[in-house]
Amino acid sequence: MSAPRGPRRREPMGGHGGFGGGGPMGLAMPVEKPKNAKGTTLRLLSYFRSSVPLLTVIFLAAIASTAFSIWSPKILGQATTILFQGFLAKLRHIPGGGVDFAKIQSLVLWLVALYLLSSIFSWVQQYLMAGIAQRTVYGIRRQVMDKLTRLPVQFFDAHPHGEIMSRFVNDFDNISTTLQQSLTQFVTAIVTFVGVIVMMLTISPLMTLAVALTLPLSFVVTRSIARRSQTYFLERQQHLGDLNGHVEEMFTGHLIVRAFGHEERSIAQFDRMNEDLAESTWKAQYVTGIIMPLMNVIGNLGYVLVSVIGGILVVQRAIQIGDIQAFIQYARQFSQPITQLASISNSIQSTLASAERVFELLDENEEPIDAAVPADVAATGHVAFDGVAFRYEPSRPLIEQMDIDVRSGETVAIVGPTGAGKTTLVNLLMRFYDVDEGRILLDGRDIRTLPRPLLRRQFGMVLQDTWLFNGTIRDNIAYGREGATREEVEAAARAAHADHFIRTLPHGYDTELNEEASNISQGQRQLLTIARALLADPPVLILDEATSSVDTRTEIAIQKAMQELMAGRTSFVIAHRLSTIRNADLILVMQHGRVVEQGRHDDLLRRGGAYHDLYQSQFAGAGLSDEPAS
Repeated sequence: MSAPRGPRRREPMGGHGGFGGGGPMGLAMPVEKPKNAKGTTLRLLSYFRSSVPLLTVIFLAAIASTAFSIWSPKILGQATTILFQGFLAKLRHIPGGGVDFAKIQSLVLWLVALYLLSSIFSWVQQYLMAGIAQRTVYGIRRQVMDKLTRLPVQFFDAHPHGEIMSRFVNDFDNISTTLQQSLTQFVTAIVTFVGVIVMMLTISPLMTLAVALTLPLSFVVTRSIARRSQTYFLERQQHLGDLNGHVEEMFTGHLIVRAFGHEERSIAQFDRMNEDLAESTWKAQYVTGIIMPLMNVIGNLGYVLVSVIGGILVVQRAIQIGDIQAFIQYARQFSQPITQLASISNSIQSTLASAERVFELLDENEEPIDAAVPADVAATGHVAFDGVAFRYEPSRPLIEQMDIDVRSGETVAIVGPTGAGKTTLVNLLMRFYDVDEGRILLDGRDIRTLPRPLLRRQFGMVLQDTWLFNGTIRDNIAYGREGATREEVEAAARAAHADHFIRTLPHGYDTELNEEASNISQGQRQLLTIARALLADPPVLILDEATSSVDTRTEIAIQKAMQELMAGRTSFVIAHRLSTIRNADLILVMQHGRVVEQGRHDDLLRRGGAYHDLYQSQFAGAGLSDEPAS
């Protein structure tokens, strides 16, 4: 499985375009779009049903905050008019003329009140929306987590872990950000756009028309440049992914790179990828960089029109001088909501795509619900395969007509080449997969009649790939049985020959293991998993080549622990080292999903069949064969 290339990146939007300059309007990186935008939107909105009253408050608060903000330039224009007229009257020596500072003071107080009210309502909407968004995401995340615990193992076999983690982390982060920010911005942008147009029309329809004429020109410029820049942005993302993948591979496998002397080759490959990334990034930024000067030209053209038309209207006494100042402020705000809506549109598209992937996960088929049975089953460990057939894919047979009878307390070794079906046997025993034909019996009872959690409590597993979580050694061992006491945990560790090394650690049983348990050795990790299985005390054990990755001395310690673990229990041992299974009660030799031979070690060697060939391939070349004389 290749490692994920890192979290998806959102390219920053340009600044405000149109009147007054700024970045591109609606120009951004290509975003992933949902397959069914309408259906996904309706399903996502269904999570807000219980929050409709609060959403109404948020909507009204957004309108109020924006309305107070839009009203402010009008009052500033009135103040400008009073100042201009007062100074003009004073210059002309008009009796009683001068600035009416009392009225100015009143307008300033109004402005302060408007700004305060706008800020308060803005804080209210952000506070309430953050709560709704986080509760909504919390609910969906909880649903997904519950869903993951109910999905069959074949789902995780078919989907890379990186993909699942991406949905659980990146997609939820995307949804959370959009719900918390973009929805309120969407309302604010619409109210701002409508409010600005209304206020400009109240000042001068003619100047409003002049500003509106610059809008199509802005769209033509940005769209023509956007089409060209999209190609470069796509190339940039591709080169960025290649570069990240190369760096990740080289640093992950840096020991191998050095061992084979490929440092210069790695650097040369990096330089080539880095150069491609730099070139595509430069082209993308250069093309989008043209937007700013062009939009400045368009913005300045709008200023010229407003100044000329406004000056004529002032001379004709159609408007006041302060109206021009207010209109210019509105004109600067005119294109901002358009740019904001374009940015939000991209964000919403990306969020709907994320929500669609999350909903696809929620719609996956779950494991069938098991029938109700008694609360517990006291299994003795008698396991039988009766005419079992199974295939992962319908067109590719794997196990056909398997018949095995394992009595309670026996040790069964399963050997065979890679792909023979050894691990599949374990998957069927644990009901990670169900058989296609036949049945598997535990103490004479079809395991499909037992709930999976109850069935799996009858098995203990010690695998080649150890799994320990981030926590203390005591907690990791106690994972084998809920409610285990301190004494029971330490007794299990002693039986697994792990107590000695645990007590040599700085904090003993309270030593914290990191996420990969890399602060202890592979053999020590294996002993802890054996202690965990001992504490669980199951009637049936599954041991999957538990000593293949350790040194000889550690292997001896682990084998001693495993002998303690296997005593009195039915054991299924998947083995590649045939020397570890000589004393097994039954050895199953598998090839292509079939048991081609079964018997004890000495008997199988005498037959000279598949087991004999496997054994000779491991030991005869080294002169270690103990093949019995015929």
